[in-house]
Amino acid sequence: MIVPPLAQTQLAQQGVRYAPQIARAAARHGVDPALLAAVAAQETGGPGTNAGSNIVGDGGHGHGLFQIDDRWHTFAKSSRAMDPGSNADYAAGMLSGLLRRYGGNVGEALSAYNAGDPHARGTPTRWGDGQVLGYADSVMRHYRNITGESAAGQPPSSTLESCIAERASAAASVATLTNQAMAMPVRAPQFPVSNPGVTSWAAARGLDATGHSRGNKIGAADLVSDTEDDNAGEASTS
Repeated sequence: MIVPPLAQTQLAQQGVRYAPQIARAAARHGVDPALLAAVAAQETGGPGTNAGSNIVGDGGHGHGLFQIDDRWHTFAKSSRAMDPGSNADYAAGMLSGLLRRYGGNVGEALSAYNAGDPHARGTPTRWGDGQVLGYADSVMRHYRNITGESAAGQPPSSTLESCIAERASAAASVATLTNQAMAMPVRAPQFPVSNPGVTSWAAARGLDATGHSRGNKIGAADLVSDTEDDNAGEASTS
């Protein structure tokens, strides 16, 4: 999958480690890349940093950038779990499924990701300013840091969820359009034959098979006609 560089660049500028892998996984599963990056920061980064790490944690049970637990996920027992791209893809698939299950409720989806319960407070995190936040709230603080939103300007949860959904939809749409454009064959322009009795555009213009003039005997009228044909071709492909 070809991912537009904008999402990767924005994440990297905010100090997100493994930004290309996270952006690619987010686009593949239709998740807001900043939200996915915020989960990585919460899982393997820590308060005050947007950079997750590719580590084994949680007493040896949490694997990789998103700490996939081998007690619940067979994937975590494979070598792919320590590949940041594969790990991000697995986590993005989980998060996408949870968002669908809970009707787009970001808080519930994040709580379920952490604790298996959409209403659990989850693992608490103490930030540098002394604030202690539950899992979902801590992820959203990372999210605001990554997107550049201040805590004081935090919108209501319903509005924030709508913004996340819109960002996810936009990222997925751009990625899809980019891939479709890259997959489209490049076709040579088709030129009309002005004289039905002549079988090729080149012959109609007094050109040989290589497109060169037979004795450079193309007149001004031919040049005007060529321009009109080119303009017609451009209009038909717009």
